[in-house]
Amino acid sequence: MDSAARRARVLNNHLAPTPFPRSELLKNPCLSYEPPELSLAGSGSDPFPVSDMRCLLDGHNVAERDWLFNLMIRSPLFNPRDLGGRVFVCPDYNQTMEQQREATMKRIEYLSEKGVFDGWLTGKTVEEEFRKFALLEVVTIFDHSLSIKLGVHFFLWGGAIKFFGTERHHVKWLKDTENYVVKGCFAMTELGHGSNVRGIETVTTYDSRTGEFIINTPCESAQKYWIGGAANHATHTVAFSQLIINGINQGVHAFIVQIRDADGNLCPNIRIADCGHKIGLNGVDNGRIWFDNVRIPRENLLNSVADVTPDGQYVSAIKDPDQRFAAFLAPLTSGRVNIAISAIYSAKIGLAIAIRYALARRAFSIAPNESEMLLLDYPSHQRRLLPLLAKTYAMTFTGIHLKEIYMNRTPESNKTIHILSSAFKATFTWHNMRTLQECREACGGQGLKTENRVGHLKGEFDVQSTFEGDNNVLMQQISKALFAEYLAARKRKQFKGLGLEHMNESCPTIPSHLSSSVLRSSRFQVDTFRLRERDLLNRFAEEILRRQANGESKEYAFMSSYSLAEDLGRAFSERFILQKFLEVEETLPTGPMKGILSLVRTMYALVSVEEDAAFLRYGYLSTDNAASVRQEVSKLCSELRPHALVLVNSLGIPDAFLSPIAFDWVATNSWSLVQQ
Repeated sequence: MDSAARRARVLNNHLAPTPFPRSELLKNPCLSYEPPELSLAGSGSDPFPVSDMRCLLDGHNVAERDWLFNLMIRSPLFNPRDLGGRVFVCPDYNQTMEQQREATMKRIEYLSEKGVFDGWLTGKTVEEEFRKFALLEVVTIFDHSLSIKLGVHFFLWGGAIKFFGTERHHVKWLKDTENYVVKGCFAMTELGHGSNVRGIETVTTYDSRTGEFIINTPCESAQKYWIGGAANHATHTVAFSQLIINGINQGVHAFIVQIRDADGNLCPNIRIADCGHKIGLNGVDNGRIWFDNVRIPRENLLNSVADVTPDGQYVSAIKDPDQRFAAFLAPLTSGRVNIAISAIYSAKIGLAIAIRYALARRAFSIAPNESEMLLLDYPSHQRRLLPLLAKTYAMTFTGIHLKEIYMNRTPESNKTIHILSSAFKATFTWHNMRTLQECREACGGQGLKTENRVGHLKGEFDVQSTFEGDNNVLMQQISKALFAEYLAARKRKQFKGLGLEHMNESCPTIPSHLSSSVLRSSRFQVDTFRLRERDLLNRFAEEILRRQANGESKEYAFMSSYSLAEDLGRAFSERFILQKFLEVEETLPTGPMKGILSLVRTMYALVSVEEDAAFLRYGYLSTDNAASVRQEVSKLCSELRPHALVLVNSLGIPDAFLSPIAFDWVATNSWSLVQQ
């Protein structure tokens, strides 16, 4: 089913629930989701049903999301609290690291008992995979530690078994992993090697006399580091290691290693240490692992890519070592998809809280004896928050597309999925951190309280810019991939794939004078984004080829051209996001929702132009046109202001998962609550 058909199906409320225990879903088919009652001057009535926009933004499995929201709200394990007559659920971050870890495990056990994880690894259909993503997104809204713990277990450990393993591994491990009998972790990163996986130093050899592999940590920099789940709970790990067969290094391979027995005791020749307290994610027990010549059965090699025969011969259908190595990075793709989506939901939480607070909190008056103004009625406050809201909407639609292409992946599409997941993992996580910082400041002193979530989310999500690929490294990978496509296009005389087909057309031009109507036209926005991407790709390719012609190695040429690489990575990502936003608009009937989304899309496009110095640096815009863009963004802020509440109410974050200042911030700080 294509994305347009899926959106239509969701909006028509025909998205059938996928198979899992449904007794509670049938009792509580949908969480009550009424817009809050706020007295907002000039806000008017909602121009469209919040539920319609929410379905468009969540994209799939809306009823099942609400089923899980209900499960969490009604369980004491999720810390429900009554503040000012409203129930809020939020982890207690006043707990010690040990208490947070214990709470995370109890919540996982509860969710497992309720059937939340049914089909997460044994499911066979795309719909079941959509359900898994949807429920993990709900968990992310509650607590990042909980979602990361589940992501490591199901997507990394479980994904490695599923993708790298063969039938013997699937039969032995998948069901027990899904039922949380086996608790898995993913030992790829080392103290000395994070992004450079190819350079990891753990070594595995084969003993043909016993039919066993021997895994060893040869030096301190080879210790496995930041391994989520390793410090306390994991019973098994997928260990990534250099495989040495008959004195020849066959590159990085993956092995199943038991690290604890059923009673939680460390297995022989395994050493584990805690990574300690972190700036966030303290509900995840990150650990360090040393292997002291650990012996494992030959069958524990995950052998879908390569195998070792009983007599010690290395065999693989993939003869190219680079292609074999690329195959072993497959689980990181699913991880990056998850990280990108969770970053957007985090930004939604921050914006929903900050904008709702700005619609109720007053400060200063512009004339004597007049009422103080609402924060969001100040143009400067609108400028702080509404462009970030527009970007979050735009990235949401791209995130849904990213999930769709991942779930419908084929061997031919794997390269595209890797490129897109890398681009949007970096773009979305950077956006999230910027958004949370602005929202924290926009909430003033209230943003410092952990119960109001925004400030604490910064610490919880900061790691996203680092794990499963440093963002700067990922963006350089995007530019390398685009360079490869540039060379391929020169040979076949046309561009094909990654949305670069516009490079086959004539170069777009930007009008010398940019009126408001021109700036708001989708044609201008598309042409401007395509012009930037086209020019930067040409500049980058010419720079690399020139350096190589002057005797530089390809690697050094890429390294020296990092500035252009960063500009190109941004141009590619933003053009793709705009393209997906327009595709969503085209599927909607004419009406208020489409009209408001058009304003949001224009805000996204013009703010992206305003914020990227490349438009002035390379002469795509004159200084006068850049000034026109800036003025238009301010106009758009004032036009979106009346719709701010309905836009944040449509984000899919139930009231209970926001914070006290998103509602009656006076009542939730009253003396009567202090006395309770």
